[in-house]
Order: sequence, then structure tokens, then C-alpha cells
Amino acid sequence: MSPAFAPPRLVAHVVNRLDCGGAGNGLLDLIAHMPGERYRHAVLCMRDHGMFHADLREHGVEVIDLHKREGADLGHFLRMVRALRALRPDLVHTRNFGGLEGQLAAALAGVRLRVHGEYGREFGRESGHAPAEPGRARAPSLLRRALRPLVGHYIAASAEQERWLIEQVGAEPSRVSHISNGVDSLEFHPRLGPHAAVGPDGFMHDDAFVIGSVGRMDDAKNDTTLVEAFLRLISSPHASHGRLRLMIVGDGPMRAECQAMLDRAGAGHRAWLPGERPDTAQLMRAMDLMVLPALAEGSGNVLLEAMATGLPVVATSVGVHKELVQPGLTGILVPPMSPDVMAAAIADYCRIPEMGARHGARARAQVIAHHSLPAMARSYLAVYDALAAS
Repeated sequence: MSPAFAPPRLVAHVVNRLDCGGAGNGLLDLIAHMPGERYRHAVLCMRDHGMFHADLREHGVEVIDLHKREGADLGHFLRMVRALRALRPDLVHTRNFGGLEGQLAAALAGVRLRVHGEYGREFGRESGHAPAEPGRARAPSLLRRALRPLVGHYIAASAEQERWLIEQVGAEPSRVSHISNGVDSLEFHPRLGPHAAVGPDGFMHDDAFVIGSVGRMDDAKNDTTLVEAFLRLISSPHASHGRLRLMIVGDGPMRAECQAMLDRAGAGHRAWLPGERPDTAQLMRAMDLMVLPALAEGSGNVLLEAMATGLPVVATSVGVHKELVQPGLTGILVPPMSPDVMAAAIADYCRIPEMGARHGARARAQVIAHHSLPAMARSYLAVYDALAAS
């Protein structure tokens, strides 16, 4: 069959979970912007497909849940091998350490073309930027090195991850591509008027200054530091701090602890933690500032979405935050686990709205110029095509 009439190749993406924040949006955006006449897609999800199940199926993507249990679970691996044999994909693309075992499953299923992407969370623990139990950081590194011969090509979402794959995992430089994430600047755009009426009764008011954060609420995302900073601000005597509201969008094991901290301080009515939401873009437009307190960050999807929305950013000086935030121009970088420094940065934006407007406008211009979804999709397409040609 001539190449012009060849059927689209099938890519099977293997992920640990698809929850609120960067991972789900990033995969959905990639699939939506890849040429359908060249590639079609399926997703194998180890644990939770979350709210993205319906969105993926709208794009004609088959979603297969592997129902992985906590702890040792051989059953999900056997189900993955069987699913890959049934799908017969042309290429398997695994993501992060949670999906890495898909490289072995793909090899056992006879899939010749294999890509692995590193987008952040587990990478942070292994490189010392996020907490890990003794011994836990070493095991993933050993497994990564053991499976390295199976990986045809690596994709790193940041320059830091690219260096780490080469220097620590031992990947050949010619087999690693740095592809920055992209964002839909039409979906994520600045608000055009006053705050939308979001949240429960009494949460939003006309003069509110809304501090926002989005993502999975786990220990690496470190939302408790943001809550501590917020509580310091509202307990200070500065008059403008009565305007402050806190919105943390996402779910995870730290959500209950954050809510309890707010309730104990008598600040529950000034905060809204709605869990996972399908309307992240609209909720970002109700924010005045994005704060990202993570101990490690490799993908930067939420950061780019906030920048596209025209929000100034206060982010910890870790990982891809250091590559994307221009201090004093698009945001402020603060040390991790430093609620006092974070509170001071937030207070500056609350006190000087003109600075927030300038930084937000520059942030959006940066995203439009350097982080478009079509450019990201073209980079992935080049990797897939090169592997297929080999």
C-alpha cells in the first residue's frame, strides 16, 4: 500500500493515572493535536482514569483500565500484556515511573517501537527534590537502568530531566528529546470582566483577591505550605488581607489535611477546595494569582495554563518552574517549604495589582510565542515518525 493511503498507526499510551492537573490535560492535548490521518490512540491506565475518560472517548480513544491494586500486583501486568497483544499497536508510549513497566509489557507483547516520557513527579523524588521513604528513591533508579535497553527513545519535558536521563539513567544523548509542553491559549485565556461567581455562598465577593492552585494534592505538590502562607496572611493586621480567598482545585491524599488546617484556623469560609473539576480553565479565570508550592515539578502543564490565562505566578524554585518563570517579569520564584517567603510574595501581588497585570500579560505572550500546542504536537510527531522509519 502506498504511504499516501496507509492506515493511521496506533499509539498505545501507558499511564499510572489521569487525574486533575497536568498529566491528563497534557495527554488529551497531544492526542487532540496529532493528525488523525497519521496516528490514532489508545490509553492503558494503571489506576484511575479520572474525569478524562469521557474526553478521551470523544476523540475516539479507547481507554483500558488495568485496575492495579496497591502493593505487589502481577495481575495488572498480565492484563496489560494481553491488552497490548489484542490492540497490536505500532508504538507504545509510557509515561513516568508509574507507566515504565509498560516497556517490558510492550516487549513481551511484540511491540517493536517504544517511547518513554518523563514528566515529573517520581523524577523529583529520585533526584532529591521531593521526600521519599528510605530506600524508595533508589529502587526506581535501578529499575529505570534495568529497562533502559528496552526504550527506543526518551522524551523529557524539561532540560533538567533531559540531563538527568543522560547522566543518571544512562540514556544515550541521541536517544533523548527535550519537548516542552504546550497549552491551548484559546481555551486558557484571561478573563474579560469581573470575577465569576464561583464557589459556595460567601466565598467570592467583588473585591476579592483569589489565590489559586491546581493539581493533584499529594506530598510532592506540597499544598500545606500554601495553606500555611495563606493563614499567615489573613492573620496579619494588613487591611487588604481581608480580601484574600484561597482556591485549590484537585484531589488527593492531602486534600483533607489542607481542609482541616483551614477549619482549625477558622478560615474554612475563605477557602474553597472543590476537588477535581472539568472546568479548570473557567476556574483559573476566577483567580488573580497562581501559586505552585511543589517540591518537584517536571512537566509544567498547570504553570503554562496559568500563564496563558494571564495570571502572574508565585512558584517554588524547582525543576521546570526555573525554566519557565522569569523572576520579576512573569512571576516570583520562592524556596520550597518557605511559607513566610511565599506569603510575602503573595502580599506583593495583592498590594500592587499593576505588577500582577504586567507579569500576567508577559506570561501570556511568552506562552503564545514559545509553547503552542501545534509546535508540541509537531515535535512528538517527529519522534514517532523517526522511530517508525527506523
